[in-house]
Amino acid sequence: MSRLVQVRQRHGIDRVIAHLQACLRAGDPLPELEGLATIAHQSPYHFHRLYRALTGETPGRTVLRLRLAQALHLLGKPGSRVTDVALQSGYESPQALARICRQMLDATPSALRDDPQLRAQCQQRLVLPAADNAQVEPALQVRVLTLEPFDVVALRTRGAFDDLDQAFGRVFAWAAGAGLADQLQQLIGIALNDHRDVPAQACEFDCAMGFGTGVAAPPPPLRVLRLGGGDHAVLRHVGSYAGLEAATDALLRQWLPDSGRVLRDAPLYYHYLDDPEDVPEAILRADICVPLAAR
Repeated sequence: MSRLVQVRQRHGIDRVIAHLQACLRAGDPLPELEGLATIAHQSPYHFHRLYRALTGETPGRTVLRLRLAQALHLLGKPGSRVTDVALQSGYESPQALARICRQMLDATPSALRDDPQLRAQCQQRLVLPAADNAQVEPALQVRVLTLEPFDVVALRTRGAFDDLDQAFGRVFAWAAGAGLADQLQQLIGIALNDHRDVPAQACEFDCAMGFGTGVAAPPPPLRVLRLGGGDHAVLRHVGSYAGLEAATDALLRQWLPDSGRVLRDAPLYYHYLDDPEDVPEAILRADICVPLAAR
């Protein structure tokens, strides 16, 4: 069963990459993230994370790599012109193609066109995503737990990952005013995108607190969310909370394919067990909780 799940996940990613290649060759519009998730037969909740974990790059980075590989292929054709190649490959101008060639290959389009050996070397560099060359990783201590559902009061925030403390402070200030501060039981984070892949101003995050009791509807923009319920893969992370995304990648890349389990259409969340103001960063603890579909 685990081998079958692993093959399906890998084939799903391969289908996405093949579809992106076909779109780039034909000059067709690229699908949105939900469309790519459908092609991969994956939950839209988790597709971006799973794709990044299994390939080592985001879908956007794959498009960047494949588009440049297509340009190099066209540059190798007899009589090719840099301007024509740039426009045929989906770049706005030859200058845009020149910039990406310098950034990713440290070469100019003209040099790549005129030097077959250099072009072949650069094409080889663009063939595989980073994860295909990844080193063997240490085993993870992942537990599968059946968790009871629980309610949290959440505040959605947009901004730099390092500024999340302010949003948690706003939730706690409301709790103190509502007489709930002494009942605080859970400090929860739900990343709606990956702070490593988006500009700080676009990073979205739900900062949440659970109080172990029924909570009346808080005033907007606060809201009540229900989390947990059902099986979850739980990985204890120790260290800076900024490393939680990389630890989640490891869980999805290393543990999930061999587990025989598949992801459920529900958000994963981070259960923070320590306060960074009181505990040194090196020994901060948090549980990564990933919802799993029922067997």
